[in-house]
Amino acid sequence: MNLIHAIAGVNRPPGVAALPTSADKAMRMTRRRPRAAVGLPIIEAMYSALRIPRSEFVPVRHLRYHVRQWGTPSPARPPLVLLHGWMDVAASWQFVVDAMAEERHIVAPDWRGFGLTDGGEVDNYWMPDYLADLDWLLDHFAGDTPVDLVGHSMGGNLAMQYGGIRPQRVRRLVNLEGFGMPLLQPEQAPARYGKWIDELKRLHRGEMDLQGYADVQGVARRLMKTNPRLSQDKADWLASHWAAPQVQADGSTRWQILGTAAHKVINANIFRVDEALALYAAIAAPVLAVEASDDSLARWGGRYTLAEYHERLKTVPDARVAVVQDAGHMLHHDQPQQVAQLIEDFLR
Repeated sequence: MNLIHAIAGVNRPPGVAALPTSADKAMRMTRRRPRAAVGLPIIEAMYSALRIPRSEFVPVRHLRYHVRQWGTPSPARPPLVLLHGWMDVAASWQFVVDAMAEERHIVAPDWRGFGLTDGGEVDNYWMPDYLADLDWLLDHFAGDTPVDLVGHSMGGNLAMQYGGIRPQRVRRLVNLEGFGMPLLQPEQAPARYGKWIDELKRLHRGEMDLQGYADVQGVARRLMKTNPRLSQDKADWLASHWAAPQVQADGSTRWQILGTAAHKVINANIFRVDEALALYAAIAAPVLAVEASDDSLARWGGRYTLAEYHERLKTVPDARVAVVQDAGHMLHHDQPQQVAQLIEDFLR
C-alpha cells in the first residue's frame, strides 16, 4: 500500500491554445465582466465552454443512454471516462474538461434516470445496474482497451467498485470524493427494508417529486445556495444543463431537474463495508483518491470520518491521496484547474 498525501495548489491556463483559432473565436463570448455605465449594475456574462462537446445516444440494456464526448478517438491513447455523481449530469464535467492542457478523447455518460438518459420507468435504482451500464458503455467506446476512469461522489464509488469487478478494463483510476457509506449493522436491516417500502409508497403518492422552478435563474440560485463557491457565470451555464422547461398540467411552464424522483428512494440493502473492501482489494489500477479541503464527511456527525475512509483505502493495493484547497464536495466546480491538473499529472 502506497498512501501518499499531496496538496494541489497550482493553477494553470485551461489549454485554450489547443483549440482551432476559428472555433476559439466562435466560442469566446468570454467570461470577462462587461463595463457598465456609471450607476448601472455590472452583469457577469454566462460561462462559455472552451471545448464544445457532442452528444451520442447508445443502446444500453433497453435504455437510450446519452453520452457527452470531447476530442477525437485515437488508437494511441485510451478514452478518459468521467462519471458524474448523484443528482448531477455529464455536463457537470465541462469546467474540468476546459481546464485540461491536453486534447484527448473524453467520454461522460448521463447515468440512467439523469440528464438525457432514459429512466427505465422504474420506481427505484440499484447500484449494480450502474455497474452493468458502465460495462456496456465501455464495450461501445473502448472495446478491450483499458480506460482511464474518473468518478465524482456516487460516480467515484462506482469507479472504485468497477475497478475491483473488472480490473483488466481500468488503466488508472481517479476517485473524487467517492467515500462510500457509513458502516451499518445487520440488525438495522429490518428497519431499512421497511423504510424502503415506505419511501416507495410516498413516491407513488407524489410526495417525493422533485422541486420545479419558475425560470432558469431560479435553478441557478438553487445551485449557488447548495454550493456557495459556485460563481454566477458557472451557475447560469450549469442551470440550463441541469434542468429543462416542462409544461405542467395547468398549462404553465416550470424548469424541472433532469433526474427522476425515484433516485431519492433509499437502497433497500444495507451498505456492506466488508464487500466494499473486497472490491477495493481487487483493484489492479493505480488509484488517486482526491479530497476537498472542506471535510465532506462532517455531515455524518461522527458516524463516518475521513480517518475511517483512509483506513478503507489501505485495502487498495496502490493508492495515494491528494487534497484540493479551497474546495467543497463539488470540487470539480470549485477548483477545476486544480482538479484537471491532478487528473492529467496522474494519468501520464
